[in-house]
Amino acid sequence: MILVNTDYISGKTLETLTLVKGSTIQSKNIGKDISQSFKTLVGGELKAYNEMMNDARALATKRMVAEAEALGADAIVNIRYSSSSVMQGAAEVIVYGTAVKFIEE
Repeated sequence: MILVNTDYISGKTLETLTLVKGSTIQSKNIGKDISQSFKTLVGGELKAYNEMMNDARALATKRMVAEAEALGADAIVNIRYSSSSVMQGAAEVIVYGTAVKFIEE
């Protein structure tokens, strides 16, 4: 499966299938949440939250790819990510794009 954030793939003619998406809501446990709260007092990278968001993006992408594979897609183009806070210490990540098939010429 080819994943790109452009609306084309060089050298390929594409047939548009449909919009595909994947999402997840992730949170850290209370211990990590408290330790990250202390980190905000001194500044610096919040590594536990960074890790949480990386995991969330990976899971959302995996779900989007599974949806595209079920449609018989060869690639997903024009991929976009979005995130939002659901509550303190929890975030939703959504990824979406257009599933396409390659047209043989």
